[in-house]
Amino acid sequence: MSEPTATAGAVQRLWQAVMDGDEHRAAATVHDALAQGVSQETLLLQVIAPVQEKVGIEWAADRISVAQEHAATAINERVIASLAHRPSATRPAPDRGRVTVACVDGEWHALPARLVAEVLTLHGWRVDYLGAQTPTSHLVTHLHLTNPDAVLLSGSIPTHLPTAHAAVTACQAIGVPVLAGGRAFGPQGRYAAALGADRWAADARAAVAVLAAGIPRPDASAIRLTVDDLPHLADQEYTLVAQSRTQIVKQTLADLHDRYPAMRAYSSAQHERTAEDIAHIVDFLATALYVDDPDLFTTFLTWTAGILTVRGVPAHSLPTGLDALAGQLHDFPRALKMLDHGRTALTEHTIRPVPDPDIHA
Repeated sequence: MSEPTATAGAVQRLWQAVMDGDEHRAAATVHDALAQGVSQETLLLQVIAPVQEKVGIEWAADRISVAQEHAATAINERVIASLAHRPSATRPAPDRGRVTVACVDGEWHALPARLVAEVLTLHGWRVDYLGAQTPTSHLVTHLHLTNPDAVLLSGSIPTHLPTAHAAVTACQAIGVPVLAGGRAFGPQGRYAAALGADRWAADARAAVAVLAAGIPRPDASAIRLTVDDLPHLADQEYTLVAQSRTQIVKQTLADLHDRYPAMRAYSSAQHERTAEDIAHIVDFLATALYVDDPDLFTTFLTWTAGILTVRGVPAHSLPTGLDALAGQLHDFPRALKMLDHGRTALTEHTIRPVPDPDIHA
C-alpha cells in the first residue's frame, strides 16, 4: 500500500476513534500505519495534525461539545506519546544542538508545540519540551541552566501576544534567539516580526529548516524597550484599556441591557455567556491596540459572528455591543477607529458555511 493511501485511511480511522473516545483504537491506528511504512513524521503532521484541526472545526460548527473536544485532544496527545516511547523506536542521535520548545504563558493549546518538539527530535535535535502555559520567569531560569541554541515559542491565541512580547525580549536579553510559531503570530508571522522575534516558522517542517540554517544569537547587552518595537504604545491606550478591563466589561454589559431589550429575557446562563463574549471582545480590542492592527480585531469579530450564528444567537447583537463599548472608550481615538473597522467588517461579512464534515488527508 502506498504511503498516501495508508495516510488517508489512517486519518479516517483516527478521526472515528477520537470521536468514539477510544484511545486504544486511536493508538492502534497510527501504529498499524507505521507498520505499513508510513513515516513517524508523516503520522504526526499528516494524520494527527489534520485530525486535531478537524476537532476545532467541528467544535466551531457546534457539532461536538467542549468536552468532546477536550477528550479528542487528550487522546491525540497520548497517541503522540505512544509513538515517541514505543519499545522498537529508533531515534537519531541528538547531535544537531539543543532547543527549548514552550508555549507562551497563558497558552493552553499545547499540541502544536508538542508536534514541533517531536519532529525536531526526529531530525536530531535535543529538545526540552516545557509544555503549555510556561511562565516567562520559569522559562528564563531554564534557559540559564541549559543555554540552548534557540527557544521555539508557540502561541495559538492572539490575546497572548503582549505576554509573548515580554517572553521574546526576556529570552533575547540573556542571549538566546527566539523562533516564534503558531496562529497567534498572524498571517506570515506578521506579529512575530512586530514583536522582534528573531525568526518565524509556519509549521514544524519550516522550523526544522530555520534551525538548520542557524539563528544568530542576539546581543544580550542591548537594552530594548517595548516602545522601541511598538512606538504607538506611547499613547497609553493599550495600557489603560487593559488595566480597566473589568470595569469596561461591567459597564458595557449594563449598557447592553438598555440597547438590546432581548437581553432582559436572558437566563442567568445566557447572561454569563454574554459577559464572557464582551470580555473576549475587550481582550481582542486591547491586543489589536497593542500591535496596532485592526485586522486582528475584525478577524475575531467575524469569526465570533459565525460561532454565534451556528449556536442560534443573533449575530446582529455584536454591532450593538460595539456601540455600547464605544461609549466607554470615547477618549481613545485608536480604539474608536478599530471599533469602526469592526462595525464595517460585520456589515460586510457573509456567514460562511462550516466546512463539510468529511475529512480528507
